[in-house]
Amino acid sequence: MTENTCTSAQDALAGLRKWRLVRHDSEEGRTYSHPETGEIFHSVTRILGATAPDWQKQALSRWLERPGSTQERDLAANRGTTAHNSAEYLLKVGAKLARQTANKRGVWKAREDGLERCPPAITKWGLERALEGAPRVSWHASGYARGLRSWIVENVTAIHAVEFSGFHPGGWAGTCDALVDVAGTLTICDWKTSQNARSEEMLSNYIDQLGAYSLQLKHLTGIKPEAGAIVVARRSGAPQVRLLSELELRGAETRFQDRAIRYFEDLAHS
Repeated sequence: MTENTCTSAQDALAGLRKWRLVRHDSEEGRTYSHPETGEIFHSVTRILGATAPDWQKQALSRWLERPGSTQERDLAANRGTTAHNSAEYLLKVGAKLARQTANKRGVWKAREDGLERCPPAITKWGLERALEGAPRVSWHASGYARGLRSWIVENVTAIHAVEFSGFHPGGWAGTCDALVDVAGTLTICDWKTSQNARSEEMLSNYIDQLGAYSLQLKHLTGIKPEAGAIVVARRSGAPQVRLLSELELRGAETRFQDRAIRYFEDLAHS
């Protein structure tokens, strides 16, 4: 890969961190509009919810009918936001510290996939330093945040983008949690929180969600993730981790595309 190609890929990824769609919430669900073209995109999670298997929709409906479910849902949302913010802080500060040190040593370099990296040991050092100074997390989310942060420090070997938005001409848009290297492999990640472990069936929506984000990333930057990671933080102990191989990630892309087509067809006939 040429130097110009490397610069192009890195600049395209940096552009995603600066760009934001305009968000619109309604009773029907969330959409986004492009600030320049006016194009409308439906949220990835809205499409996933509408095209979920009937048993998942029925289970959610039963849960929402339970007394106190609204309070539980609000608490879970707050817990998830807090844990996500904690992971975002760790990755952003860790990346900044690692880059500063790598630049001083002259070891911040572009690789064949067009992305810049420093040696994994410097990334780990940056994350550990960031963790030392991380803000305290409220008690109701502390276990979840601790699990996410521990997994990140132990497994992430390079940090490329954190909380970046994207869209796809297939009609959807959403925000991905992170693009990192996990054990040297370019990996697209999604953080989740749950009091209980998730079955493979329950993880299926999360897997397809990564497929949507991977397609967005390829469309906007040309960057093709080699793997995926769903990290489900829990109240205590190590998080549940579902790693996706490159083949599984390509399958998730195809499934999400099929779901998006079905979603818009149903919307047109409703």
